[in-house]
Amino acid sequence: MKLAKMKKEDLELLSHKDITYYILEEEGKMSTADLFKKVVTLLELPNKTYEDKIGDYYTLLTTDKRFILLEDGAWDLRSRHTSDKIVKVTEEDDEEEEEIKEDDILPDESEEDNYDSGDTDDDDDYDDTNEDLKDLVVVDEDELEEN
Repeated sequence: MKLAKMKKEDLELLSHKDITYYILEEEGKMSTADLFKKVVTLLELPNKTYEDKIGDYYTLLTTDKRFILLEDGAWDLRSRHTSDKIVKVTEEDDEEEEEIKEDDILPDESEEDNYDSGDTDDDDDYDDTNEDLKDLVVVDEDELEEN
C-alpha cells in the first residue's frame, strides 16, 4: 500500500502507528523526528501538532511491539530484525551440560537456612512492630488545640 497514493480521508482513518508501519515498510529505518514529520505532513496537520505531540508519538512507538529502536537511534520494523545469537546444539554441548555440578546451579543449603523453613521457635522470632509503637501516644484533637 503506497501512502503517497492514498487519499487524505483514507489516511485519516489510519492510526499514527499504522501510518508509521507503512512508512517504515516503504522507506526503511528512520529517526523518531523524521517519522513524525512524515506522519504530520501526510495528514496535513499544523506544525504546532509536531511540537506538541512528538513525545506522545515516541511513547506510542516504544509500546508497539511491531517497532524496534536500533542502536543508532533509528526505528525499524521488528520483523526485519532477528536475534544475533543462534545456538547450535551438538553432542559435545550435551555432554558438557551433564558435567555441570548441582552446586553451581542450586544455592548452598546454608543459604537456604536463612529463609523460613516452616519450623519456628518463638525465641527466634523477633517482632519489632510493637517495639516501634511503644512510645506512640494517642492525642485527641481537643488536646491539640489546647496546646
